Amino acid sequence: MTAVWSVARAAIKRRRLQTFILGVVVLASTGMIVVTLGLMAAVSGPFDKAYNASHGAHVIAEFDDTKASDAQLAQTADTTGVTASAGPYPVAVLHQPTAVGAPFEVAGTFTVVGRDRPDTPVDTMKVYAGRWVEGPGEIVLNLPQGYGAARLLDKDVHVVAPGGIDLKVVGYATSVSQSANGWVTPDQARALGVSSTQMMYRFHDAGTGAALTSDTAAITAGLPRGALTGTASYLTLKAHLATGPNTYVAFLTAFGILGLVVSVLIVGTVVSGAVVAGFRHIGILKALGFTPNQVTAVYLLMVTAPGAIGCVIGTALGSVVGTWMAQGAFWGVSGNYLVRNMVTVPTWIYPLVLIGMPVLVAVSALIPAVRARRLPAAVAIGSGSAQHTGRGLAAQRRLGESRLPRAVSLGLGWPLARPGRTALTLSTIVLAVTSATLAIGLAASVLAFNRTQDQQDKVQVTIGVDNPESPARPAAPTHTDDQLFALLRALPGTAHVSASAVGQTHVAGSSAAVRLGIETGDTAALSPDLVRGRWVHGPGEVVAGSQFWHQQRLRLGQTIEIADAEGKQVSETVVGEQSDGWDLTTTDWNRFIGLGGTHRASTFSVSLTHGTDPTAYAAAASHLDPGVQPAVNDGTGSIEKTMISVVSTLTAMLVTVCTLGVFNTVVLSTRERRKDLGVLKSIGMTPGQLIALVVTAMAVLGSLGGLLGLPAGMLAHRVVIPATGRGTGRDLPAAVLDVWHWWWLPALVLSGCVIAVLGSLVPSFRASRASAAEILRTE
Repeated sequence: MTAVWSVARAAIKRRRLQTFILGVVVLASTGMIVVTLGLMAAVSGPFDKAYNASHGAHVIAEFDDTKASDAQLAQTADTTGVTASAGPYPVAVLHQPTAVGAPFEVAGTFTVVGRDRPDTPVDTMKVYAGRWVEGPGEIVLNLPQGYGAARLLDKDVHVVAPGGIDLKVVGYATSVSQSANGWVTPDQARALGVSSTQMMYRFHDAGTGAALTSDTAAITAGLPRGALTGTASYLTLKAHLATGPNTYVAFLTAFGILGLVVSVLIVGTVVSGAVVAGFRHIGILKALGFTPNQVTAVYLLMVTAPGAIGCVIGTALGSVVGTWMAQGAFWGVSGNYLVRNMVTVPTWIYPLVLIGMPVLVAVSALIPAVRARRLPAAVAIGSGSAQHTGRGLAAQRRLGESRLPRAVSLGLGWPLARPGRTALTLSTIVLAVTSATLAIGLAASVLAFNRTQDQQDKVQVTIGVDNPESPARPAAPTHTDDQLFALLRALPGTAHVSASAVGQTHVAGSSAAVRLGIETGDTAALSPDLVRGRWVHGPGEVVAGSQFWHQQRLRLGQTIEIADAEGKQVSETVVGEQSDGWDLTTTDWNRFIGLGGTHRASTFSVSLTHGTDPTAYAAAASHLDPGVQPAVNDGTGSIEKTMISVVSTLTAMLVTVCTLGVFNTVVLSTRERRKDLGVLKSIGMTPGQLIALVVTAMAVLGSLGGLLGLPAGMLAHRVVIPATGRGTGRDLPAAVLDVWHWWWLPALVLSGCVIAVLGSLVPSFRASRASAAEILRTE
C-alpha cells in the first residue's frame, strides 16, 4: 500500500492542473449541495422544534357558545386521537380599539381571549416581560420576543376597547399558535362581549391537512350541528414561515443537480484523460511488478484525494453560506422569531456529504480505472507513442478533400478521434449553456414578477399620504381624498388615478388579521395581472391573494364572510386571484375604509400618458400638499435583488467550472497528440494555424452544445419557476413565465461556443509555441 500511495502522490504532483480542476469542481458542487439541503431542512425542522417545545396547538377551534356549552366542549378533550387540549376560553373581538402610550398600533380587528393562566397543556406561553393578568382592567399582549417589551412596560400603556373600556397592559407574551392578540381574565372577556368560545387541541396524527380534517370531524361529532364556527391549522403557520426558504430551494436544487452532473462528467474526463495520457506510465508500473488491483488503486487515489480535499472545503463553505442564507430567508416573514435562533445547517448533512461526495467521485472514476487495470504492460507501453488510426483519421482524410482551410478541416475531424472524451466535453458544455439559459430566465422572471407585483407597466408614480398618527408625527395632509383626486387628475400627463388603503378584518378560528386592500378610483384600468378570474366589478366582490387563496382553499364564485368597519359580517364573492397583494382586495370603499388606521387613502397610484416624464410628474405632485410623498415606481425589491445575485453567483461558478473542464480536455488532447502537432509544424503549419486547428475543434463542440443546452435551459426554467411559486404559496401569472425574447436565443446558442473557445485558448497558445524539433525529440 505504501508503494501505491507513493506513486499516486507523485502523479498528483505531476498533474497539478488536473488536480486543481478536480478539487474546484468538487468544492463548488459540495458547497451548493450543503446550501440546498440546509435550506430544505430549514423549511420545517426549526419550526417543528420550536412549535413542539411550546406545545403549540395543531388546531384552534371556535364554537358558537349558544349551541355548545362549556361542559360539552370540555368533553371533546376525551376524543380518541386528542393528546392534549386547552379551553374552553371566552373570545371577544374588538373592532377598532386604540393603543395609548405605545409606539405601535393595535390591529383594526383585535382578538382577546379570556384565559386564567399562560402555562396550559396546549399553547404553553411564558410571560417574558411583566406578569400575567390578575383581575379586571388588565391585559397581556402578544408580541414577539426582542420587540423591546421590557422598555414598553416602563411606560403607562393601555388598550382602549370600543365603549371606553380601558385595559392596562401588564405584560407581554408570545403565543406560538397565534391564538390571540391579547389575553384578559375570563370575566373581563365576558364583559367585553363574548363572540365565541375557543378550544385548542394537539393530536396524535397531525402531519397532514387530511389528518387534521379527520381529527376535527371526530371532536365535533358529538356536538350540535353548526356549533363549530371556524378552525385554524398550525400547517398554515408552518407554510407561511416556509415561504422564505422556499423562495430559494427550487432554483438551488436545480443548480445543485447541475453541479453534481458537471462534477461526474469532469471527473470522468479528468480520470479517463489521465489513463490515456498515462498509458506508458501504466505499462511501466506493471513491468515493475504492480498488480492490476494496485494500478486501479493508484488511479482511484489520484482522483479521490483532491476530491476529498475539495469536499471538506466545500462543506465548510457551504455550512457558513447555508446558515447565512437560511437565516436571511426568514427575514421579514411574520413569525420569524420562532426560528431565527434555531436555523442552522443540520448536523446530519455533514456526514452525508463528506461520505457521499468522495464515493460519487470514486464511482465516476471506477470505469477508466478498471480500463487501466486491464491493459497488459507491453500494450500500455506501446500505446503511449503509437499513432492512432480509425474513424477520426478517416474523417480527417475526407475533410481534407474539401475546400476548407487545412487547419479548419483538421480541427473539424479532431473530436472524432476520441468520441468518448468528446461526448463528456460536449455534455459539460451543454450543462454550462443550460445553466446560463436557466439563470437568464430566472432573472427575467424575477424582474417580471417585480413589475407585475408593483404594476410598473401600468403605474408610473405612487404617492404616499402621511399618517399623522404615526410615531414620526409627519405633517398631516391639508386636502381630503376627493380633493387630492381632483388635484392629481388636473396635473398634465395624468391618465388614470386610483387610491388605496389597507385595513384588517377577522376570520373565525384565528387571531391572525385578514389584510384587506381597499381601493377606489380607476381601479379597473390599474388592476394587476390576475392568475385566474377577473377584476372586481363592484360591491360584494373581492379578489384574493395567492397565499390567502391556498390557505383558505378558495375557489372562484365562493362566498366568504368578513367583518366590515361597523363589525357586521358581510358576504363577499371571490371573483379572482392575484399572485401577490393583500389577502383580499375590495373596491367597496365606503363600507370598509373605516378599517384603515386613518379612515382615508394611504396611497395614490397614477398612470401617465405616453411621453410624460415620471420624475417631473412626481416633482410637480410633491407641491400639491405637504402631506404627500410622490415616488417614481421603477425600483426592484431587496428579495428580487438577492435572488438575482445568488443566481448570478451560482451561474458564474458553474460556467467557470465547465470552462475549466474544457481547458483540461484541450490540455489532455494536445499532450496526447503532441507527435501529430510536431509533424504538422515540421511540414510548415504556422503557430496561428495550429491555434485555429484547436480552437475550431472546440468551437464545433461549443456550437453543438449551445444548440442542445438552450432548449434544456428553457425547459428547466419552465419547471423551476412554477416550483418556486408553489413553494412560496403563490400562483404566478403567465407574464412571469413568458420572458423569452427571440433576440436572446442566438446569443445563448453562441455562449456555448464562447465557453469552448475560452477554455481552448491558453492550451492552444502553449502548444503553438513549442518547436517541432523539441516535440519530436521528446518522442
